[in-house]
Formats: sequence, C-alpha cells, structure tokens
Amino acid sequence: MGAKPEKIRLMLVDDHFVVRAGLAGSLGLEPDIEVLAECGSGEQAIEAYRMYRPDVVLMDWRMSGMSGVEATAAIRREFPDARVVSFTVYEGEEDITRAVEAGVSGYFPKSSSRQEILAGIRAVARGEAVFPHPIAAKLATGKTRGRLTEKELIVLREIARGRSNKEIAADLKLAEVTVKFYVGRILEKLGVLDRTQAATTALQRGIIHLE
Repeated sequence: MGAKPEKIRLMLVDDHFVVRAGLAGSLGLEPDIEVLAECGSGEQAIEAYRMYRPDVVLMDWRMSGMSGVEATAAIRREFPDARVVSFTVYEGEEDITRAVEAGVSGYFPKSSSRQEILAGIRAVARGEAVFPHPIAAKLATGKTRGRLTEKELIVLREIARGRSNKEIAADLKLAEVTVKFYVGRILEKLGVLDRTQAATTALQRGIIHLE
C-alpha cells in the first residue's frame, strides 16, 4: 500500500469565535485538510505562524487591533513563502488591491460557497494564486485609477463623517485652503463632482471604512 498523501495544514484567523468554530468544523471534515491552529487576532496569527508553519492561512481581513492586512504583511516579511488567503466581507477594489500588495495568494468573499473556499485552499496549497473572476475584475479596475495619499485618505474619512473644510482644518492643524486643495485632489482622483459622491464612492470601493 502506498503512503497516505500529506494533509494540507490550515490555520484559521478570525476575531469572531463562532465564525472560526464553524470554519474549523466544516473544513476539518475534509480528508485532505487538517486545521492545526485557530487565532482570534492578527497578533496571535503571527505568533502561531512562527510556531506551526502552516501550508495555508485563511485570514479575516478586518479585525479589531491588528488587521488581516497588517498581519499578512508581517508574516510575509518574515516568511516570504507564506501562503495567505483573504476571507472577508469587504469586496471593494481598494480592499482587494491592499490585500494583493500585502502578499495574499487568494481573496474570497465570506459569501463564497464551501466548495469555492475548499477549491481555493487546495489551489493555493499547490502554489497557485486564486482570485475569483469578480475579484480579479475589481483588481484590474483599481490598478487603472490614481491612489490617494495618506493625507488625502485622512481628509476623505473626515469628509465621510460630514465634517466641513473648516472643521477638518482645525482638527488636522492645517490651513483651510490646504484642506480645500486636498478635497479637490480627492474629487479628481475619484472622478466625482462633489463631497457626497466622494464619500459614497470611497465607501463602495473600500477605500475607507467607517467603523
């Protein structure tokens, strides 16, 4: 008899216990998958990766404390061959672009079916990159648009919170004319006509999130 094929050693990262437990129970039923670690934060994920060196990490993208983006980037800096799959409710093109920049090998919405997730994990374990067509299309769209600077992102978040230029200037200790300049650049880069459209578009594309 031949030797049994090695199982895919999977690590799950999600700050919701019920989600982690559900994934572990479901994915762990597969004969070729072993759930060897579960983590509730990005910080735990880094430590667990060092300890277990899993084949694939299924990583929630938005967590309290260290985000999945930050945890993935940290793991990949230390372990360049790490294979991380993003598993998230966020499907905006900017979210996807940041994930790719952090080094993910796949990106799946939490609305994905069990079979889609399993197929993605297996493909990533083989060394492939997996981005479902709608995700790949958004990634391509995002690459054709200008990226906002860190300062522009800060101003944009304040716009989305309904703050006026004068209020933003006071909070950021900037001249009001400087804030007006930033707002103009934001509208231009987003291809919108006013502040309301800027806030709506930014939230839809995942450029900003208001907790």
